[in-house]
Amino acid sequence: MLFPISDDDRHLDGPAWVTIALVALNVVVFVFFQGLGANEAFTYGWSVVPEEITTGTDLTGPVTVGMVGQQVTIPHAPGPVPIYLTILSAMFMHGGFGHIIGNLLYLWIFGDNVEHRFGHGVFLAFYLVSGLAATAAQVALDPGSVIPNLGASGAISGVLGAYLVLFPRNRVHAVFFYTVVSIPAVLALGLWILFQFVNGVGAIAATEQTGGIAYGAHIGGFAAGVVLALVLRSVIPVERPNVLQSAERRDPRARRIW
Repeated sequence: MLFPISDDDRHLDGPAWVTIALVALNVVVFVFFQGLGANEAFTYGWSVVPEEITTGTDLTGPVTVGMVGQQVTIPHAPGPVPIYLTILSAMFMHGGFGHIIGNLLYLWIFGDNVEHRFGHGVFLAFYLVSGLAATAAQVALDPGSVIPNLGASGAISGVLGAYLVLFPRNRVHAVFFYTVVSIPAVLALGLWILFQFVNGVGAIAATEQTGGIAYGAHIGGFAAGVVLALVLRSVIPVERPNVLQSAERRDPRARRIW
């Protein structure tokens, strides 16, 4: 199992304020709105349910479904009006401590580099669009599903896709069988998305508390991140100083892109 813990970002130019704010917002939602996972009414009401999105109808009562060979009752609760707002709210919610810690670690490691490359405002838009694309992919896979979906994994998958496009040779430090190794990002993130396609191993922050892993959201978010990064890289050609540029190659005229 390969688990990234940090990357080489010694030369980044200043704090990544949007990444910091996104991490803080996820924590605030989990602690104060979800009650550390104890507030089931909020969690079930404000998560994305594919059937609610495709029909526009809020499910407000228990629904029994078959999962893993057994019958499971999902205690749906009233959500926002309109119910489509769950597409946004679910991006900042999590199913448990392991879920949120794993997700935010990935965002913290890889988000700052992408934010510094595109600038704060563009990065925020990029993050939200990646999350929306991830949700759309998951809903499209099973539009009649009544199983709630929540978590920042889809948007963060978009960040990983952008990182792979922008910084393929950057060094990522990861735990591999009790040993810390330093490998290129193209290998670390390439293995991650490969596992999503093949057998679901190595997903972001998989825990029993999440009730399952939304691989469709991971793949959809990652694909959106790759496409958006390719487009933005050509639209915003002037790069800020980053870890892939040696001191001799950095352009002192490079401007800050907000």
